[in-house]
Amino acid sequence: MANDKKLVEEITSMNVDFAQWYTDVVKKAELVEYSSVRGCMIIRPYGYAIWENIQKDLDARFKATGHENVYMPMFIPESLLQKEKEHVEGFAPEVAWVTHGGAEKLTEKLCVRPTSETLFCDHYANIIHSYRDLPKLYNQWCSVVRWEKTTRPFLRTMEFLWQEGHTAHATAEEAQEETIKMLNVYANFCEEVLAIPVVKGRKTDKEKFAGAKATYTIESLMHDGKALQSGTSHNFGDGFAHAFDIQYTDKDNQLKYVHQTSWGMTTRMIGALIMVHGDDSGLVLPPMVAPLQVVVIPIAQHKEGVLEKANEIKERLSRIARVKIDDSDKMPGWKFSEYEMKGVPVRLEIGPKDIEKNQAVLVRRDSREKLIVSLDELEEKVTELLKDIQKGLLEKARALRDSKTYRAVTLDEFEKTINETPGFIKAMWCGDQKCEDMIKEKTGATSRCIPFEQENISDKCVCCGGKAEKMVFWGKAY
Repeated sequence: MANDKKLVEEITSMNVDFAQWYTDVVKKAELVEYSSVRGCMIIRPYGYAIWENIQKDLDARFKATGHENVYMPMFIPESLLQKEKEHVEGFAPEVAWVTHGGAEKLTEKLCVRPTSETLFCDHYANIIHSYRDLPKLYNQWCSVVRWEKTTRPFLRTMEFLWQEGHTAHATAEEAQEETIKMLNVYANFCEEVLAIPVVKGRKTDKEKFAGAKATYTIESLMHDGKALQSGTSHNFGDGFAHAFDIQYTDKDNQLKYVHQTSWGMTTRMIGALIMVHGDDSGLVLPPMVAPLQVVVIPIAQHKEGVLEKANEIKERLSRIARVKIDDSDKMPGWKFSEYEMKGVPVRLEIGPKDIEKNQAVLVRRDSREKLIVSLDELEEKVTELLKDIQKGLLEKARALRDSKTYRAVTLDEFEKTINETPGFIKAMWCGDQKCEDMIKEKTGATSRCIPFEQENISDKCVCCGGKAEKMVFWGKAY
């Protein structure tokens, strides 16, 4: 039992040092390992299995809305990247360049993709000719590279995995409809699968994507009161189309420029799962995304019939859930701690006395509640339990977010709130970037989004006291 205790004590309490707690969890739950390349992570099988579940669900949602998967090259010629001035300036500090091929210096530098707008635009210019070629609804699953100075596993790494949707449409109205549709796909996914509540809204011009006409975002709140941009959807208008000459002949036989969108979600959502649901014992995973939904722990497995019954239960439950049996020679207490650390939603214990009584013990990871259930009702009870845990985690996360969402009318009130009780702050804004910059300078908080659901907290801007235009969600962010 000494080893069991040590396993838990090795995680720093989130209330003592949240950053260290996060690092402890990603390492000890075997999600990642640091690599020999600065700022890059090795995603271990358990961590990658979470990403696979995210990918599988999102991919099905994309295809249900008519999107197709493609793959673009990893390298972008410098001349191609330079075609859209605002876009290249926005990414310039983060770009990694290939200058040599073997021993020879390249005649033109190649950028290792930080994002793929320019590649898609170049492709669309070659394949879109007529209104009959539209819309183009493409998505790509890949990795991208951004030369980050400060990194943290999942949240900010030099290379990360993501999907990037890139679409082309005949009209501005169709592009706007697509932009909002995909934002809603992300919002629904976060709440239904990740059990993470989000705020939907539009980014300010200062915070929008480089080259975009408008950027929309879903923002979530972590346990420590910091915000996380969890998915973005961009309306490019026809700006990229003019830069790359993407034209089509319309039904009226007139040449017109397409209107484009782009949208993405990354492996940082695994970081969000950790920071929204985790506790001092490790991960707490929503059943919908957990690599293992039930772990079967045989008690006194050396005794006759125990392993046989445990395997029988595993076979039964495998029809309704992702199940593993741990029949290793580790002590049961060690196994309990290990699977708590890994956030497995349900632990099933079965021993000689349970077999005699035709029962099993189910333990919830979220609340640690123990339930004794008849083996005759096992499938039904496990199904109910997984649904209840999924629902409960969303409700708990929503309650935490709401409890950490505040209002501020003056800058003094804003500063006091952000310093003493970190979270989302709702405050009015005049629309002037000078005020936005001043708030960041004085408080460290940035505008997270102008929410679709507006409230009139005050008639005055929280910064300058001038006439307010919009209510904005503000906060310190990862």
